[in-house]
Amino acid sequence: MYKRAIEDKIEEYLKGNDYKTFYIWGPRRSGKTTLLKELSKKLGVRVFNFDFSSDHNLFAPDRDILEKLTSQNKVILIDEVQNYPQATIAIKLLYDEFKVKVIATGSSELRQKDKEFDTQVGRFTEHYCLPLSLKEIKANSNLPSYEEKSFEKKLIESLQVFGSYPEVYTTKTLSDQDKIELLENIIQTYVLKDVVDIYGLKNKKLAEDILTKIALQLGSEVSIREIAASLGSNGITVANYIEIFIKNYILIPLPSFKTNIRKSVSENRKLYFYDLGVRNAFVKDFRETKLRPDQGGLFENFIIIEIEKQRRNTGVKRSLYFYREYGGKEVDLVIEDYYKKYQCVEMKVQGQGGNKDIFPLPHVFTTIDQNNYFSTITGIMEDKKKKS
Repeated sequence: MYKRAIEDKIEEYLKGNDYKTFYIWGPRRSGKTTLLKELSKKLGVRVFNFDFSSDHNLFAPDRDILEKLTSQNKVILIDEVQNYPQATIAIKLLYDEFKVKVIATGSSELRQKDKEFDTQVGRFTEHYCLPLSLKEIKANSNLPSYEEKSFEKKLIESLQVFGSYPEVYTTKTLSDQDKIELLENIIQTYVLKDVVDIYGLKNKKLAEDILTKIALQLGSEVSIREIAASLGSNGITVANYIEIFIKNYILIPLPSFKTNIRKSVSENRKLYFYDLGVRNAFVKDFRETKLRPDQGGLFENFIIIEIEKQRRNTGVKRSLYFYREYGGKEVDLVIEDYYKKYQCVEMKVQGQGGNKDIFPLPHVFTTIDQNNYFSTITGIMEDKKKKS
């Protein structure tokens, strides 16, 4: 089993005196269930899976039921908590009345589905288990130093083509065709069917078409109006679908940076995929990157994915944007901390170019290319004082 970044935080929670509910969010098939199964063995308790309605009844807001539950489980483990959002009331009572530790995983954050979730304010912490990050892959590889550069070169190609879902990346016996079939299965059973079912969406084909349109626009601003017109739908419907994909860790939104002293004009967002294997399955292209016309977009999406994983895995407070002027000049990524310090990032496959002087506020400028991507990404979210 791959050791995940979240495991140290879980261990600290179990050893500590904090009884706040420990939520772990992330897409299905990203390793959350595996984590709970390992914890179940270690702690000698069962996993309550809210995919099963029979487990719902065990979390009624009833003192007798909850007393029995806590007497039999020193730690309560819940999988797919989003499938029974009404359990929020019982989970709140487990904190208020019983002081029992609860670790709950979900592929869709409860605050988006359950009006009662807000009553848990101050009673929970949030963490993430996403597709494998660069740091997690490296930590589990046990490489001698002289093999690191060769490893990193092969890794970037693999992750841009097949992504980093644990099943896809860690199962070494899979052929390329096996990986493609597995990714198509993930799309049909989770990305489309599961999300459509959970949210009661009326049109699975529309969901697939919207994601395909976005997949073809990597690195470009996405116009909801244009997507809606091209699919014969309306903007509100398309916008709602996109927000659901964002909330379910399928898409990463990157808004335009706004400030009163600049010439930025964009009102649209850019949208990237959390996993490029999934993205490539939508466009049905698994060729090596050097043969592809979307090579630049793939590299840009790859960098955004890994920086977003770093942001969520470390819990460092940063906001991510892109920046564009009226004349069309653009900064691929602007990272803003809570002290209004800025880092501008250009992503260049070959490490050429860079619009250093476009961003109007004091900033540090970084170029990420295929040669320096690993060290730059894994260090970019560190809390360190930046020069301006």
